[in-house]
Amino acid sequence: MKLTKMSHACIRLEKNGRTLVLDPGGFSEEDAAAGADAILVTHEHADHFDEGRLRAALDANPAAELWTLAAVADQLSAAFPGRVHTVGQGDTFTAAGFDVQVHGELHAVIHPDIPRITNVGFLVDGAVFHPGDALTVPNHPVDTLLLPVMAPWSKLSEIVDYVREVKPQRAYDIHDALLTDLARPIYDRLVGGLGGAEHRRLAPGTSAEV
Repeated sequence: MKLTKMSHACIRLEKNGRTLVLDPGGFSEEDAAAGADAILVTHEHADHFDEGRLRAALDANPAAELWTLAAVADQLSAAFPGRVHTVGQGDTFTAAGFDVQVHGELHAVIHPDIPRITNVGFLVDGAVFHPGDALTVPNHPVDTLLLPVMAPWSKLSEIVDYVREVKPQRAYDIHDALLTDLARPIYDRLVGGLGGAEHRRLAPGTSAEV
């Protein structure tokens, strides 16, 4: 499976000539979802969900489908009947030839005064886990963890402990658009040194086999 890192929280996965895109939000490239056979969206925040980009991708490929939680599905299902699927914790499905499990229910706490919204994570082919904006630990071994390395709702010690709890073979940084180049070596050293897993970072547009 080929993994391509797009900007921020967006990832493209390719296998057997088909493409699955996760979280092509407003901090990612305009064409992040272009050519997708299937799209997964973890929650409704704009850096993960851009309605215009999703509509464009679904319009461009009449066979493309979207799997997401109700808060996002409700905004698109009327325009694309039968192609927008609502999923939640415990669901399993096949999207463009990829087997997907859904884990998690709530977004991480940003502040106690801010109500929590729903958030789901997606485990793809039993190997690659995208948690969205939460530190969800799936009840399944994870080879490749897509690690939300920097967010308004997290601190570095929590990120390190999350890697330790999930115990992946490798962790790739996502959710990093707000992380400056000055800070990256610090995160690399601490997550890589303390997390207990191989820590990797891909520049937007670059790929790896997972």
